[in-house]
Amino acid sequence: MKPTRIAAVTPIAAHVGRRNLCLVRIVCEDGTVGWGEAGLTGRERAVIGILEHFAPLLVGEDPGRIGHLWQRLYRSQYFEGGRVITAALSAIDLALHDIKGRRLGVPVHDLLGGRQRETVPAFASTAREPDETMIEQARELVSLGWNCIRLSAAQHYTSDVFDPRTSIAETAHWMAAARDALGSPPVLGIDYHHRLSVAEAASFCRKMAPGTLDFLEEPIRAESPAAYRQLRAMTDIPFAIGEEFASKWDAIAYVEGGLTQFLRIDVCVVGGLTEAAKIAGWAEAHYLDLMPHNPLGPLCTAASVHLAAAIPNFAWLECRDTPVESCGFDAPDFFDGAPGLDGACYRIPTRPGLGVEVDEAALRASPAVMAPAAPLLSSPDGAVANW
Repeated sequence: MKPTRIAAVTPIAAHVGRRNLCLVRIVCEDGTVGWGEAGLTGRERAVIGILEHFAPLLVGEDPGRIGHLWQRLYRSQYFEGGRVITAALSAIDLALHDIKGRRLGVPVHDLLGGRQRETVPAFASTAREPDETMIEQARELVSLGWNCIRLSAAQHYTSDVFDPRTSIAETAHWMAAARDALGSPPVLGIDYHHRLSVAEAASFCRKMAPGTLDFLEEPIRAESPAAYRQLRAMTDIPFAIGEEFASKWDAIAYVEGGLTQFLRIDVCVVGGLTEAAKIAGWAEAHYLDLMPHNPLGPLCTAASVHLAAAIPNFAWLECRDTPVESCGFDAPDFFDGAPGLDGACYRIPTRPGLGVEVDEAALRASPAVMAPAAPLLSSPDGAVANW
């Protein structure tokens, strides 16, 4: 393989499916093109600003020195880290892995040690307010082979007022009803989207019989490990935490302190495959499985599938285009070769690099829209509530 250098780094924001995607295109002097994706939907302009700051540091560099370039971008500034910076770094890291795989003619999971499984199990979300229809959707998923299903809390889809106490009571009722209806085999979890306080989350857990839920995702915000230590002492329901982590350092207290049982890291936020692989190895030493956050486009999915294929400690990958939910993020009009499903599992890509071909012209013809990234929620008394 002849040496080459990075020639250009170009960020592109586009509206795909229900949301904006923030991508980066890296071109090498030999013509090789690699694509990556950044998280932080709704903050694309901030991430693009960091990508534009990073571009001069990358042009002229060897694209194969992925670890070196990661360190250069992360540590070459005084105010290092933070989600905006690591989201941009994630996109670059994925694009560099894509380039290296393409130049070597191998899929990215080969760069990570080779695949350790034949398929990547996924979990599906009912993605609606809890009711009888939610249970029917869960039954349909079980009948189609999905063995891990994420349910939603009452008022999850509200666009104005979130009342935690009424949500807790109604949600606990429907979680118990879902378990009764579906029986013990399916893995059932719920995403509370960090909307509760410690007391509210503990109250919710205590309203359900043991065994009702197999995991509780993001019940409170992850900024305070001390708060999670308090909550951990009040319930034995396994936690799924980590989609907001922006580095291995964010994960320290949660891994070392036994504060989570499933790590929900996002390869498009945490620092790309370089950082995610380090966290995965560290989690393995503590017998913790990864359950990656995957709410974006096919590049995020592809990178997550490659990671999941190459590590031993993996549970399920989030899937947002299923028989009961369609977010439109797979977008075949924009992306060719996105990882597909066989039943409730992703097929592992075999094409070189990430395995996804991007239609740049289609992306540029669908520019990002300037719209609020999320509803602005209030509590019943008018105070600001978490989304």
